[in-house]
This record gives sequence, structure tokens and C-alpha cells, in this order.
Amino acid sequence: MQKIGMDLGMKQSDICELDDAGKVVTQATIPTTRAAIKRWFGRRKSAEVCLEAGGSSPWVDRLLRELGHDVIVVNPRRVKLIAESTLKTDKIDAEILARVLRGDRTLLRPVQHRGEETQRMRAQLRAREVLVKSRTACINSVRGILRSFGYKLPTGSTEKFAERFDVAALPDELKMIVAPLAETVRSLSAQIKSFDEWVEEAASRYPEVAPFKKIDGVGTLSALAYVLCIEDPARFPESRRVGAYIGLRPRLRQSCGDPRMGRINKEGDGGVRRLLVQCAQGVLRSRAPSELREFGLRLKEKKGRNVAVVAVARKLAVLMHRLWTTGEEYDPHFEQHRRERLAQANTATAAV
Repeated sequence: MQKIGMDLGMKQSDICELDDAGKVVTQATIPTTRAAIKRWFGRRKSAEVCLEAGGSSPWVDRLLRELGHDVIVVNPRRVKLIAESTLKTDKIDAEILARVLRGDRTLLRPVQHRGEETQRMRAQLRAREVLVKSRTACINSVRGILRSFGYKLPTGSTEKFAERFDVAALPDELKMIVAPLAETVRSLSAQIKSFDEWVEEAASRYPEVAPFKKIDGVGTLSALAYVLCIEDPARFPESRRVGAYIGLRPRLRQSCGDPRMGRINKEGDGGVRRLLVQCAQGVLRSRAPSELREFGLRLKEKKGRNVAVVAVARKLAVLMHRLWTTGEEYDPHFEQHRRERLAQANTATAAV
């Protein structure tokens, strides 16, 4: 099979095709459109195509597979020849991508894109996140402006801001400043409420969400975001690998000596990672006893709150995958019950 490297750009993409001997056969530049890609790749026999993961790679990946090509999407972090090259052009990048196909694919940590429906639903969650951040920014601005003039807003939840804030009680010169922001907050709250209703409806289509919600601190939004992020749990042969996938694995450096552990790598999905951290905070605040909470509290005393929260978030990611793949119900005292069952089995064996 021919090896083809494709350097994707927003307007146009460069292509380099190699033969079996590694000689450049074709170099071309085509528009980054569905029609242009179909014209160029549609008339070629099945080939191995290498892309870098990016904003356009999901739909290009799906399109090339529909045309019968074998596509590998590489993690940009693994292709340092491109990122750190002192001679970098789109044509050279395309050739490098074609040549990396001649080596061991596993070194490139290929990226598996999600399905189009999952991608669309994740985009809706990101849109909700943008609205929430915008609302928070508006409220913080109103608080800051009024504080500088000696006025103070009542405390309370963000969702109740529009109900608690009375613009009419302000002087006219301040009213004209903060009224547009307050109206924007009301509009954003209404849109966020619509997204929340969609989240509840979408979650009902995924049976995996309900078991996750039995874990203290895990809500519908976090459970749905986790399911859409993982999509196929069979991709992970071991549940503990999910923590690293989401970016909750500590950095490890070892060379001629003892290993040194650093901060988490943060290489995965930032949105899901933040939600899991929020869930972990909920676990630590919860009054319901559980082994997960006890683990977090013990670690909090030794290493501090931040380390404990991240560690609990990582355990949550692993636990949720385990429940998903095994179909087991969440047991907040799993280890204790496991030891009790083991002790009973040993007792029964000794009696026999």
C-alpha cells in the first residue's frame, strides 16, 4: 500500500505520497473541502494515510475511511520532528507524516476519533460550558463594578442571581452600566436551562449514566460527559488506563536513578477532567460514608486538599469504567465487603 501524509490546514492541505521504497511519488496541494478530498483520494487505490489530530481531522478521517483508505491519526505530541523542526513547511510536514508510516505505529499513539453523533453531543456540552463561563464573567463584572462604588450584591447561587439582583434600586448612573449585563445574565440563564433539559433527556438514552449517579458527588452532567468522552469502554484493556487518558496521570521522570513524580499531565479532555475534579470535591464534602471519601480524607491530611481532590478524581475515572465494563452496582464499601466474603470463604474451606 502507498504511504500518504496529509498536512491539514484550514483553507488548503498538502499531500505527499511515497512508494514502497520510500521515494516521493506525488506532492500536491488541495483545498480542505469534502469535494476536493473526494476528487483526489476517490480515484486512488486503498492507501495508508497519516494525519495529525486537529480541528478538521475528525471529519477528514471519516471521509477517507468511507473512500476505502486506512487512516492513522497521530498525536501531535508524538511527532516532534514536525513541532520542533527548524525547517518547517506544509510540504515538509506532509512528507514527514508519510514517512512515519514506515515505522512502528504504536510509537505514535494513534488517536481514535469518536462517532459523528457523539461528536455532535459533546459539542452541545461545550456550548453549555461556554454559556456558563460567560454568565459567570458577567456576574463577576457586575459585582466588581458595584463594589467600586460602595454597593454590595447579596451572596447566593449563580442560578438565583437574576431573581436576587434588583437593578431598579441602583442610581441611574450605575443602572445604565450594569443593566445590560444583568439582562445578559437572565438571557444566558434561560439558555443554560434549555441545555440542562437537553442533558437530562440525552442522559436517559444511555443506560450507563444511571449507575454512575449512585456515586456520591456524580451528577447527570458529569456522568453523561464521561460516557461521551470514553464512548467505547472496550478501548481500554484495563480500567486504570482511563485516568491517564483523561489527563490525571502524574508526570514520571526516571533516568539513572529513582523515579520522580510530578504534576498531572493534563493531556486528556479538559472539560471531563474539570467535571471529575468537581465530583471529587463533592465526594470529600459528602457526609455519606464511603471508602472513596475515607481515602480522600486520609490523603488530604498527608498531602493537602489539592492532591487529595486530584487523586479522588482519578479513582472516580477508574471506578466508573470498572462499573461500566462489569455491569456491577456501585458499592461504597466494596473492599470491606470483599474482605468479609473472602474471610467467610476461608472459614468454610477450613471447616471442610
